[in-house]
Amino acid sequence: MSFNQHPMLNVAVKAARAAGAIINRAALDVEAVRISQKQVNDFVTEIDQASEAIIIQTLLEAYPGHGILAEESGSEHGAKDSEFVWIIDPLDGTTNFIHGFPFYCVSIALAVKGRIEQAVVYDPTRNDLFTATRGRGAYLNDRRIRVSRRTRLGECLISTGFPFRPGDNFKEYMSMMGDVMQRTAGIRRPGAAALDLAYVAAGYTDGFFEKGLSPWDAAAGSLLVTEAGGLIGNLSGEADFLDQKECLAANPKIYGLLIGLVGKYSKFASAGEKAGVRQKLTLSDSAPADDKAGTTDGEAADDKSEA
Repeated sequence: MSFNQHPMLNVAVKAARAAGAIINRAALDVEAVRISQKQVNDFVTEIDQASEAIIIQTLLEAYPGHGILAEESGSEHGAKDSEFVWIIDPLDGTTNFIHGFPFYCVSIALAVKGRIEQAVVYDPTRNDLFTATRGRGAYLNDRRIRVSRRTRLGECLISTGFPFRPGDNFKEYMSMMGDVMQRTAGIRRPGAAALDLAYVAAGYTDGFFEKGLSPWDAAAGSLLVTEAGGLIGNLSGEADFLDQKECLAANPKIYGLLIGLVGKYSKFASAGEKAGVRQKLTLSDSAPADDKAGTTDGEAADDKSEA
């Protein structure tokens, strides 16, 4: 962490660590945690709520005039007309948490006049603290981090999130994922978008894409990525993405290449691109079973060598 850390970032770190302590205590006996379901495959626990409460309390004690946008309580707390708004995901990766799968985090960002200025993503299972202040770089604990330097898709590890809500277009997502899988070294689906973005910032993965995200899923991670030298936007590459429910992030070279693969699946794609996707999905439905089996290993290798 940088020695001249911004005072507002200090408060966010304090809040994130307090929430992380609650999460870690609960993880010792996760089967005792009360769980409810917001909708199909979308869970909330008493730990999400307790984590959010301590974050909000810590932030508003320091800055009572600031606004709050939190996953569980929305804008219920804080000032309603402040130019300073804290965007909070108290436990990103709740499904992982309730299964004891150790990939989840606390995400806190501060937006000033709509622009993200401070960011914290805290992984309590590893005690990894990702922080960023606009213009001051991104850090993992006390070490400056940068996005990866890879320039060829065939060498890249890409993370994503699968659709899980009723009404999600599973067929389209499988097509998009297939386009990426054939041209990269691999795809991972860890299950916590804020931590996925932090990993892009740290160079652990080379890119990330997902649809259906809310602002609290990506706000903090977006600043980490840009302060680490990466690019982030919607699937078409437009930078104003937080409220658009789609996200693409990567190092600058790979970002452009990924737009070429997944941009046509964006809701902001051109009419011609959307028509091409519909045609592809229709053809895949009507293809003979043998054709649906996919490419051979040799063909996949050829695809990667051409990437």
